[in-house]
Amino acid sequence: MDAEKDARRGIQSIEVGGTLLQALVRAGAPMMLKDLARDAGMPPAKAHPYLVSFGKLGLVEQDTVTGQYRLGSFALQMGLTALHELDAVKIASDAATRLALDINQNVALAVWGNHGPTVVRIVECNRIVHINMRAGSVMSVLDSATGRVFAAWLPAELTRAVIESELAHKPSGQQPGLAATLAEVREHGMARAVGYPLPGINALSAPVFDSSGQLALAITTLGPAADFDPAWGGELARKLAACAAAISYSLGFNAAAGG
Repeated sequence: MDAEKDARRGIQSIEVGGTLLQALVRAGAPMMLKDLARDAGMPPAKAHPYLVSFGKLGLVEQDTVTGQYRLGSFALQMGLTALHELDAVKIASDAATRLALDINQNVALAVWGNHGPTVVRIVECNRIVHINMRAGSVMSVLDSATGRVFAAWLPAELTRAVIESELAHKPSGQQPGLAATLAEVREHGMARAVGYPLPGINALSAPVFDSSGQLALAITTLGPAADFDPAWGGELARKLAACAAAISYSLGFNAAAGG
């Protein structure tokens, strides 16, 4: 027990000073000492020595004209190094596993591949769900919930060729209401498919964004229509949205700044 306690013991002064860095990150903009100290929950006189030490390490910088503090060059280097080491699919896989167990539905992860939305991971829940989908499956951009996420949030130049190819193989040669469908997807922050293109299967799919605000992947939950509520405001939709937001946050996405 003593060994475990020692392993968990930290240095309190570092933890206290760290609240100043956290406050700067939350603000996303330069701050005056009094505002920074207030957000960190300490008096300015206590915050100042920490900022001096952080300045020597390059973690913060002070503008000589305005007196405001901002994150320094070393903090930027740390952030870039952390982002470089991130594995979006691995991080999303861990979250997808927890989601599948929570909602008792299968969960799939997809990225944009050479031929369109490509499933890279499927997490099965604790019950048998027969769905004709596997890792490597390429989903329809126009008809699947997963595909519509990419159509709604990827730049048009990336999806245009795949969309045009799908349209060419439709009987009418066109997709009625595509613009309205994608507008609905963006409005609700996710896409859904009810009984189509997989008969008897409903699906909800949400976007995951990276630190630059670009679409990194889509996370999709799907299951038999009999026990899968595809309502925009339903429990499944809420939990999927929360999971996607948590993954995006882990990848460095700042929704408040530019989401």
